[in-house]
Amino acid sequence: MIHVGHVRLFCTSPGPADGPALLLVHGWGGDGREWSPHAEALAERFRVIVPDLRGHGRSQVPEAGNTPAEMAHDLAALTDALGTGPVVAVGHSMGGQVVNLLAVHHPHTVRSVITLEPAHGAHGEEVAGIPARLDEYRTQGSRAAAAFVAGAFSAEAPAGLRTAHLRTVLGTPGHVLAQAYAGMYTDPGAVGVRPRSEAYLRRRAQHALTVWTSAEAAAWERTTLRTSGSRVDHWPGFGHYVHEEQPERTVRLIEEWADASVRR
Repeated sequence: MIHVGHVRLFCTSPGPADGPALLLVHGWGGDGREWSPHAEALAERFRVIVPDLRGHGRSQVPEAGNTPAEMAHDLAALTDALGTGPVVAVGHSMGGQVVNLLAVHHPHTVRSVITLEPAHGAHGEEVAGIPARLDEYRTQGSRAAAAFVAGAFSAEAPAGLRTAHLRTVLGTPGHVLAQAYAGMYTDPGAVGVRPRSEAYLRRRAQHALTVWTSAEAAAWERTTLRTSGSRVDHWPGFGHYVHEEQPERTVRLIEEWADASVRR
């Protein structure tokens, strides 16, 4: 456990202490275990930082403040405490929003960004359904969240992956899930809905790579890029947990991007 402000975060840090630093951030209702195969492979060359976000996994569970913005502040304090220097910050889903907020609000901590299926750019029917989903998370907690998780995998997902995530989200406190969801989409300053996403992405100065399984989302995000060398990739045919459905491909992507980031 590492104290960062008023919370304690559980964090593992495999790899050489003097290696380039990678920060691997899980998503909503998950924990750092989802990065286990990636961390093991990447630790051969990189210092890999794998936290459980506040309210999740083995980290402390505050009664309030379980939002992406606060999580980004936690990670800034964590990287400072660990003395990593600027990291290549990698995030999935809500973790993608967290690492982008980290890049915008704590730019000294971030060398570059990789996000996979990030929790931003919501539009259309997805936005229309946000109030009802938030009400379900507030009243039903992890039971309602489990319904989203159960449907988030492709037919080609490895055996056991869905069950592992269902177990994890069902063990996540309901108030954390509701606060995090509101922090992504409905709280003042939330950046998950497309116009607000565009505004905050344009504030990000670091090189960035995003992976979407949706062609429409990929085309939209390409219009937000402002830093030369940034890009958006489209990986069709996979589920929301694309990094776990395609772990080896994801590791290669992170290695290549991190190597290029260090050389810049």
